[in-house]
Amino acid sequence: MSTKLFLILAGVLWGTGGLAGALLQNLAGLHPLAVAAYRLLLGGAIATVFLSTQIRRLRFTKAVTRRLLGVGALLAIFQASYFGGVAMTSVSLATLVTIGSSPVILAVVSAVRSRRLPSPRTLLCIVLALTGLALLAGMPSTRDIWHTVIGIALCLVAASGFAAFTVINRVPVLPAGPTISLGLLIGGLILLPVALPLGMALPLRFDVLMTALFLGLVPTAVAYGSYLLALRGASAVAAALSAVLEPLTATVLSVLFFNESLGAVGVIGAVLLGIALAVNYSAESGSAQSEPSLPVRRPDAGVGT
Repeated sequence: MSTKLFLILAGVLWGTGGLAGALLQNLAGLHPLAVAAYRLLLGGAIATVFLSTQIRRLRFTKAVTRRLLGVGALLAIFQASYFGGVAMTSVSLATLVTIGSSPVILAVVSAVRSRRLPSPRTLLCIVLALTGLALLAGMPSTRDIWHTVIGIALCLVAASGFAAFTVINRVPVLPAGPTISLGLLIGGLILLPVALPLGMALPLRFDVLMTALFLGLVPTAVAYGSYLLALRGASAVAAALSAVLEPLTATVLSVLFFNESLGAVGVIGAVLLGIALAVNYSAESGSAQSEPSLPVRRPDAGVGT
């Protein structure tokens, strides 16, 4: 499968995560942070079982251990900060700030490190994506100015965490599968001290268990695994722009299956997101050559023979 297809797959599958997480929250009466912890733990556990043979062959060198701890910490920061932003503002504003800020942060980092501006194609993609996200999200209602400021700050932390996750994983230290499976487990364990006091009891019902299984497998283990595989052949900015498929997919699913309506402004926003993605995936934008590359060194791969 090509880099572009892996990016598309990751973005689309992430789009199912919000709906699955909301459904699990409603079915089980869980706090959003408990849902986030379950998402990381189940995703990591499923991937670890599936990749058990490959993981047993790992050599846990210092480089491998640092990478796994870093990935786990960044995943935990992203999840906790994003859900904190949602609680302080709204889902639409949190999504807009988090997903919209990530490619901007990466573009700035890339420009600083390379000492040259991003390409016109990349700048066009970012502008189209930000405009489309703003139109699709609409004008969110928030509680007050301080809730909004704190919520936006948390979302910027989440965006920075996702950007850092993207940057560090472009330099492979160990294979993508073990990286994401063990990273998810570590991230879930980091969230446990916060999530447990909020309550993590799952009703032993078929619908609850299947929803939890879907949340851990599809928008988490498979989606993040696909994203990590794509990072090896895509620029960091182009990869982060693929995340705009998440709200676009969630909107389409909500319209198709939950009878939600999408006004003219939302339709225009969705079209702009589609154009941004088309430009992003066309020719140079979807490749690692379109933006300055991070210095790639290949430390100990961490896999025994």
